[in-house]
Amino acid sequence: MTAQPHPHRTDGDGPRTGSGSGAGPGRQVRAVRLGPRSVAALVLISAIGVMAFGWPLLADSASGLAHSKDAPWLFAALLPMLLTVVVATIADTGLDAKAIAMLGVLAAAGAAMRPLGAGTAGIEPMFFLMVLSGRVLGPGFGFVLGSVAMFASALLTGGVGPWMPFQMLTMGWVSMGAGLLPGPDRLRGRRELAVLAAYGAVSAVLYGLIMNLQGWPYIAGLASGVSFVPGDPLDQNLARYIAYCLATSLGWDLPRALVTAVLTCTLGGTVLKALRRATRRAAFDVPVSFTPDPPRGAASS
Repeated sequence: MTAQPHPHRTDGDGPRTGSGSGAGPGRQVRAVRLGPRSVAALVLISAIGVMAFGWPLLADSASGLAHSKDAPWLFAALLPMLLTVVVATIADTGLDAKAIAMLGVLAAAGAAMRPLGAGTAGIEPMFFLMVLSGRVLGPGFGFVLGSVAMFASALLTGGVGPWMPFQMLTMGWVSMGAGLLPGPDRLRGRRELAVLAAYGAVSAVLYGLIMNLQGWPYIAGLASGVSFVPGDPLDQNLARYIAYCLATSLGWDLPRALVTAVLTCTLGGTVLKALRRATRRAAFDVPVSFTPDPPRGAASS
C-alpha cells in the first residue's frame, strides 16, 4: 500500500489545494485543529490556572494558607491537566507524526534559546519564537508548544520546582494568544510584523506580572508597602502588588519586551516564511489516501 496525499500546490504564503480538500487560497494551515474536547480542556485548565494564580488575593486572613504550602499540590495537579490538553487534542484531531515532529523541533529550539540570556536583565529570546510559532501553527499547537518548550527548558536549566507548572501554563497562554490574533489568512508583511511585535512586547510584560503572583504572597522580609497581607481588601493588596512589580520585576519585564519586539521586527519575516513553508510541505490538512501497489513485474504505463 502506498500513501498518496491529495494533489496540492503552493502559491505565495498560503496553500492552494485541489477541489477535493475544500480549502481556499491563502488559508492558514493549522497543525492542530481544536475540537470540542480540546477546547473544553483548554478552558478548564485556564480557569484553574487563573484561580491558582489569583486565589491568595481573595483568601481569608484566618485561613493561614500561602503558596508555599499549596504549590506542591498545584504542581501535582496542573501537570496532568496540561497533559489532558494534549490527549484531548490528539483524540479530536489526530496529532500525526508530522505535527509531533514539528512540535519536538520547535520545543527543542525554544528550550535551547532560553538559556542564551541566562535571565540576565530579562533577555529571553524564547518568547519571540513562541509568538511566531503560535501565529503560524494556530492556538492549539501554540498552547501545547509553549507548555512543552517551558518544560524542556526547565529540565535543561535545572529550573524544576513548584513554579514550573505556572511557567508552563503562562507560556502556553502567550503562544496560544498569538494564534488567536486577527488576520491569520490575509495579514502579511510589515503590518503583520508590527502586530506580532506589539503582541510580543505586551505578552512579555504580562508574563512577568502574572508570574509574580506565584511567588509574591509568600516572600518573607518585604517592606510593608509591597508585601502581601492575607485578608486585606482586594484594592489594597493590588496596590501593594503593583508597587512590588515596579520595585522588583519591571527591570526584567521591559527588557524582555524590548528584545521580543526587536527580534520580531528584524528576524520575524524570515522565521514566518520558514514556518509557513514547513507547514505547507508537511501538508497537515491534506488527507492521505492509500492505494494498492502494482504487481511486481507489471509494465509501467
